[in-house]
Amino acid sequence: MTRIAIIGGHGKVALLLSALLTGEGHSVTSFIRNPDHAADVQETGATPVVLDVENATTADIAGALQGHDAVVWSAGAGGGNPDRTYAVDRDAAIRSIDAAGQAGVNRYVMVSYFGAGKDHGVPESNSFFAYAEAKAAADEYLRGAALEWTILGPGALTDKPGTGLIDVDPSPDGDRDTSRSNTAIVAAAVLDLPQTAGRTIEFRDGTLPVSAALGPRA
Repeated sequence: MTRIAIIGGHGKVALLLSALLTGEGHSVTSFIRNPDHAADVQETGATPVVLDVENATTADIAGALQGHDAVVWSAGAGGGNPDRTYAVDRDAAIRSIDAAGQAGVNRYVMVSYFGAGKDHGVPESNSFFAYAEAKAAADEYLRGAALEWTILGPGALTDKPGTGLIDVDPSPDGDRDTSRSNTAIVAAAVLDLPQTAGRTIEFRDGTLPVSAALGPRA
């Protein structure tokens, strides 16, 4: 059994992921900001722990991560407020990366998005700009960390049923629809695939079983 920490445990992807992981026999700690969300987390089989990562120090997060084998960042400010977006999606994410290192949690999976990066192309006038900038900074920081990291870049998230079928490295001009369920399936899969460490995996709903899509030639 592996002990896995999920930061942002009440998000839709995170709830799906924790149910998958606990169903596989893993022990899951889901960190949430709002204690009112604890019951939803418990229904997935995970253990809810209240931790406001926006205001938590690196030491606070490191303490919370002690004893875990892997951490999944699935938190987000939810847009709308650029200052809070930077505070959560960039600054808190970076603190969590440092905290994982301090706590000896070497496996780190970042849920990002398809097209993330310094060349994201989002104009500053667009309401998505702060998120794009924040994710680019956090992803880049993770790539430079001494961790076994994997960055996931799902396309446009939907609530369609998960098929367990994806395409990796899709064309930026094509269909980007990606179900949250498939995103959770991919996140669970990479935790069991050490060979995905050091990779940025962009994907969408597609035609290949996840295990095949994530293979060395993917």
